Amino acid sequence: MNTPEAWNNDRSDGSRWQKLLGRGRGRTGGSQHSPSPPPREAYPPPQQPQAGPPPGQAYNSVPTAGRRPPVATQTPPSTAQINRPRPQQGLPPQQRRQSPPAVEPSPVALQRLRRDLGRSRVIAFINPKGGVHKTTATVLSAAAMGTARDGGVIAWDDNELRGTLGLRAGSARHGRTIRHLVEHLDQVEAAGVHLPEHLDEFLRHSADGSFDVLAGDEDPKLQRKLDPTTVLRVLDILTRTHKIVCIDTGNNVESPNWRTVVSSVDRLVVTTVPREDAAFSADWMLDHLEEGGYGNLVKNAVTLLSMPTPNPGPLLTDLQRHFAQRTRACAVVPYDPSLEPGAKIEFSALRPETRAAWFEAAATIVDGL
Repeated sequence: MNTPEAWNNDRSDGSRWQKLLGRGRGRTGGSQHSPSPPPREAYPPPQQPQAGPPPGQAYNSVPTAGRRPPVATQTPPSTAQINRPRPQQGLPPQQRRQSPPAVEPSPVALQRLRRDLGRSRVIAFINPKGGVHKTTATVLSAAAMGTARDGGVIAWDDNELRGTLGLRAGSARHGRTIRHLVEHLDQVEAAGVHLPEHLDEFLRHSADGSFDVLAGDEDPKLQRKLDPTTVLRVLDILTRTHKIVCIDTGNNVESPNWRTVVSSVDRLVVTTVPREDAAFSADWMLDHLEEGGYGNLVKNAVTLLSMPTPNPGPLLTDLQRHFAQRTRACAVVPYDPSLEPGAKIEFSALRPETRAAWFEAAATIVDGL
């Protein structure tokens, strides 16, 4: 693969992205350099998919956690608000404040999202580069899935170095994180049929109640406790209580945590933005996974291109074409001004066209699972 420095020297006509990456499997010209991956045996063996229950037979697990009621917060009105003159009656309809349109996914996308998945499914959102909307994609995908399926979805912030998913996705009804769950893992595992209630003590919930949240911790030392065995135990609990587990991963592809998650997922979602550095990082990671024995996961992955600005930029078309060839599908979601501040993400605050795009992207993610 060409180095990023070589990209800046190649601005010839034609499909710039394909020339920059040397794709088409007929690479020509330029020095090639790519980091050496760890030995293949360093990875855990890919997990074999489990067969779903026979037709007519219920899946043998603890009942799925249901939709959580939204946490209502109300600020008392100020004196100025109380004493503010009332508007005159009989204002024209166009001057009255309109409530936001209801979330209405297309019937086809809704049907795809509500399909019976059989057993629980694990979906990881990955890219070793920061700032490529991994957390945003995890939150909004979980929101779209949870809204369509009426719950049963959880988003886990497994970023080892102070992830922000817990702050951006959920209501802060408590300060418990993955650290507290790990500290009480034995008791939670022993809860039996009461597992959902015991696990709920460690979960936050999205603002609209459409999905649950397992928040990350601010202490970077926690990564030492999230060894492969602990990660698998947490995953076992989450898949026993939820039908879909969405994982916001960290940036270190050498981490045992990251490798354990990758070896345990049903689908990878490659998140990126239409920038050369972000796309290069995603493409290098796919090469890294293929060389590590995960070619099938790469082939069946979904690429999610997220727009950070209103203008897509000239690379978008080339990136769509490139990643549609490398992965199973490529979905594009538009820019939305409500996401720009980097604050709490509320699915209902998105523009109607943005919500529709996320419903379609989420349906693309679950297709074929």
